[in-house]
Amino acid sequence: MTRPRELLVELVETPSVSGEEAACADRLVEYFRANGREAWLDSAGNVRAPGDDELLLTSHLDTVPGEIPVRVEDGTLWGRGSVDAKGSLAALAVAAVRSGATFAGVVDEERRSRGARHLVADRPSPGAVINGEPSGWDGLTLGYRGLLAGTYVGTSESGHSSRPENNAIQDAFAWWTRVEAALERDEWHSAFERVTPKPVAVEGGPTPDGLSVEATVDVEFRVPPDRTAADVRELADGCLEAGTVNWQDAVEPVLKSPRTPVARAFRAAIRAADGEPRMLRKTGTSDMNVYAEAWGCPIVSYGPGDSGLDHAPDERLPLAAFDRAVGVLETVTERLL
Repeated sequence: MTRPRELLVELVETPSVSGEEAACADRLVEYFRANGREAWLDSAGNVRAPGDDELLLTSHLDTVPGEIPVRVEDGTLWGRGSVDAKGSLAALAVAAVRSGATFAGVVDEERRSRGARHLVADRPSPGAVINGEPSGWDGLTLGYRGLLAGTYVGTSESGHSSRPENNAIQDAFAWWTRVEAALERDEWHSAFERVTPKPVAVEGGPTPDGLSVEATVDVEFRVPPDRTAADVRELADGCLEAGTVNWQDAVEPVLKSPRTPVARAFRAAIRAADGEPRMLRKTGTSDMNVYAEAWGCPIVSYGPGDSGLDHAPDERLPLAAFDRAVGVLETVTERLL
């Protein structure tokens, strides 16, 4: 019988960059079947292991790119995905087997949450959700900012660089300057409470025929709970004086109460393990946003590991922290089921 630490190491040893999660998914299906649970892959590539639907335990299979040699040194597991989020994935799989809760391992969280979107379209709301993301064994994540993503596209006539009129590249820069100014907030607002605008890719220059200048800017906005993705889109569109923005993705922010039955169960379990519970709000976005928007049930994110090591070249997870997270999840699932 595969032990929790063995499962964790096997999952980290199995590469699963977004879009290439099949081998990792197959290993999880094997784990559930070896423990007497029904499990299969759905049409999106998600691992599905139905059980007591009062509680859904779920985390993502995929990682960002980047090879980190997998090894255990001084009680710490090194490897891509050890923190984000295979520590959570393995801990939740173990807890699902031991408790009988429903489990789902989903694909594509690191890109556009294709697996989570398929899951909410394919099944009704469970009674409650524990979403696996690193929070530290004694931490509990109640909020994430939302995400708005799009591409600015501008075109102008070609002309000599001595001409005073803006070309498309200048128009793009001017638009972004106005957007940043419109979203600026004072230092009294935390990062979680601000809209963070970020250009993530830029291209520009003359077209192949030499008759025009084009510019494209891929942009992302992180959206706090006091705003909506639609609010930010309206503001960004209102800053346009030239060009257009093609909006591609919108995920609403989420902020849950610490007084739900799930959050209370975690606080009690962490204290029972001699920890002091920490309530977290994260500046990124996760599948929890997708579930919260689609389902009205209680939901939290939880998992071992330091989220400051997400995507980092030195990503690593202390195995003792993983063990403690498994223990906390066992206590929580016992209370909730």
